Amino acid sequence: MSSEQTPDADAVGPSSGPTAGSDAGDGGGEDQFHAFWADAVADEIEARGPDEPIVVKGGVSPSGIPHLGHFNEILRGHFVAEVLRERGYEVRQVFTSDDRDPLRKLPRRLADADWNVVELGAVDAGALGKNLGKPYTDIPDPFGDCHDSYGEHFADLLAGAADLVDVPVEVLSNTELYETGEFEPEIRTILENIDTARAVLSAYQASVDESYSPFRVVCAECGIVTTDVTVADLAAGVVEYECTGITAGDREIEGCGHHGEATFRDGKLSWRFEWPAQWSLLGVDFEPFGKDHAEGSWPSGEDIARNVLGIQPPVPMTYEWFTLNGEPLSSSEGNVVTVPEVLDLLEPEVLRYFFALDPNKARDFDISRLDQLVDDFDRFERAYFGEIDDAELTRFAERAYPFVVDEVSEHCIRLPYTFAAVLGMVEDRDLRVRMARNEGHIPEDADEATIEAALERVEKARAWAERCDNAYNYRLQPDLPDVTLDDAEAAALDDLAAFVESNHDGEAIQGEIYELAEAHDLETSDLFAAGYRLFFDKTQGPRLGEFLGELDRSFVVERLRREG
Repeated sequence: MSSEQTPDADAVGPSSGPTAGSDAGDGGGEDQFHAFWADAVADEIEARGPDEPIVVKGGVSPSGIPHLGHFNEILRGHFVAEVLRERGYEVRQVFTSDDRDPLRKLPRRLADADWNVVELGAVDAGALGKNLGKPYTDIPDPFGDCHDSYGEHFADLLAGAADLVDVPVEVLSNTELYETGEFEPEIRTILENIDTARAVLSAYQASVDESYSPFRVVCAECGIVTTDVTVADLAAGVVEYECTGITAGDREIEGCGHHGEATFRDGKLSWRFEWPAQWSLLGVDFEPFGKDHAEGSWPSGEDIARNVLGIQPPVPMTYEWFTLNGEPLSSSEGNVVTVPEVLDLLEPEVLRYFFALDPNKARDFDISRLDQLVDDFDRFERAYFGEIDDAELTRFAERAYPFVVDEVSEHCIRLPYTFAAVLGMVEDRDLRVRMARNEGHIPEDADEATIEAALERVEKARAWAERCDNAYNYRLQPDLPDVTLDDAEAAALDDLAAFVESNHDGEAIQGEIYELAEAHDLETSDLFAAGYRLFFDKTQGPRLGEFLGELDRSFVVERLRREG
């Protein structure tokens, strides 16, 4: 759950609370070990005897690009929801867009409706800056008229990203909940118990005094959210306010000084009250959130829920943050990776696997090392089918794997990710298939549909190589490049062709290149460069011998002999 006033509302990652390798906790009754943390959470929810539908919630203030960190709540909530559905419960998974929050600072990067990420300068930053302090749903869409507001634009992107990973989430607009009056019972209860509300909050927030109002108003004149509010007629739902401004991060936004009256539909609760008010309004049974909330807004929210609103707070689960390439994720700071970007590089099931891992453990989503994540997923998948001698992994896979994939199928072929990246150097589909068969990754009896599904990873690994510009970002030239060789280089390559023709593997070919360089009185680097020019029209590339060992042998021999 992200909020308007967290220290960094966008910093997120993987939890305390029930997790893999733990029992169900105090709420779960009889202790029971679970290989998958979502079962332990479901135990706690079930132990409360919840009404149906059970409500699983997440939330975010749509301050900028919906990034991978926001999927902590979406996917972790999804796994718990699916476990509960498996147990026969009706479950509603909702995600609130806290879009009546005010814009507090300009994000460095934005994304258009097609997920093209651009710098702030690509939009009218001046016009956007004039809207500081105003609710996201009152700010024009920075990309024109594709949405009715800034808030709707980014909430719609989030909903679309959830669809891409096949998670059905009901996105709710806080603005709509206020404007339709659905929040009015919670607002009225809080204001009826204003002294208690102040006393409870004062234990968590030093600035609370007898003038503090948990309800703010959107000024009818200038549109900013202002905090100088007093109750005029509680029964009628009317407050008086003076537009004195708002604190936005480390700056003060001046109000216009307007005096006026407003209804409960014309404002919003402060974030520490709004969160538990959402629990009350929506009947929330479970909500995961980042560790910043565990240390701040959760304790106050739990207290407000019990002692002001008179409700039981939901089962909580605190997840540990993860970082992106070693740095905190942040929409406002622009350090983000989006779900569409990630799905260009790996399959949805690999992404779901990442979020199925123990939420108590901090992780780094390092794009340069995605091959390791994919390899881990492949091993997890093989463990489900009993192919890995690791009892702990197998227990986890047997329980979690069916929730990670769309369909359990033991006939699925997974090309190793770095091998897929090697195939990505090759344009010719038939050559890709021959290379994969030569390495034993595609059986001779595989049907076309299975082969096509396996080759989908090739394009993703190729995109990864291009994005990271790593050792796999090369392209095999389909035609012989125009290469000039001296006599020693030509002779060495002819000898290498004969060696390859004798049916040696890639490791042996790699070693033979060193031997032939010495035998022909060549610098090793020069012979490698000659080979790279023949195959890639470049002077460097991947480990040449190993790469040649994975290609069709007749093609390699012909190219080494400069015959085609």
